[in-house]
Amino acid sequence: MPESMVKPEEDAVGQAMLAFYEKRKSFEVIEREDGYVEVTNTRMYFQDFEAWQEHEKRAMSWVKGRVLDIGCGAGRHSLFLQNKGLNVSAIDKSPLAIKVCKLRGVKKAKVMRLADINFKSNSFDTVLLLGGNFALLGSPKEARRTLMKLHTMTSDKAFIIAEAVDPYGADNPAQLKYYALNKKRGKLPGQWRVRIRFHNFVTEWYDLLYNSKKEMKDMLTGTGWAIQKFINSGGPAYIAIIKKSQTSD
Repeated sequence: MPESMVKPEEDAVGQAMLAFYEKRKSFEVIEREDGYVEVTNTRMYFQDFEAWQEHEKRAMSWVKGRVLDIGCGAGRHSLFLQNKGLNVSAIDKSPLAIKVCKLRGVKKAKVMRLADINFKSNSFDTVLLLGGNFALLGSPKEARRTLMKLHTMTSDKAFIIAEAVDPYGADNPAQLKYYALNKKRGKLPGQWRVRIRFHNFVTEWYDLLYNSKKEMKDMLTGTGWAIQKFINSGGPAYIAIIKKSQTSD
């Protein structure tokens, strides 16, 4: 097994998706490093277009050409766009998520970690980081590194369509305590270190980045990308339409 491949016992996300696909009980437990826990329903990975939130639906009008769907999950965005006739490449670090994608009909789906993306120049016209996947960039430093890599792989007029979550409206004491801890550690308040559990499967620890619009703009500086517009959801989630603007530093 390649070193970068997720081990079967660590593929909690994929196991949960496969369970849902096979009509078994399915859920995800998100465990943060400070002991905070959330439980989510994996149904969201399988929603048809009609069930999507309005800001996601509106974002689809910006998708064009050859598409890279990063963190594709069970393939809901890839399938929608593929059915519209677009050329979509779906990637996810979870082998079982990619298995589910293929079972559902995604034509081009590949196991790949975000850190390992390495496509030729001018490979894509649109890059998707939907489903809150801007958070997968992990930290401002890693975000800039990844954005600069994506700059080299995309066409001159490419877009990144990314959903992010602004953490600053939180009033939960547990969240506020963690955000204060992050500030003391020199991190952005919305940097989470988490792992996902499903039954006896558990992922490795990894970083998520929840950020404000201003923080996103700051991260884009010097990467060759700039905000075209924001699409609001009416809540903390928002989608950024990010346009290729110049040569990255």
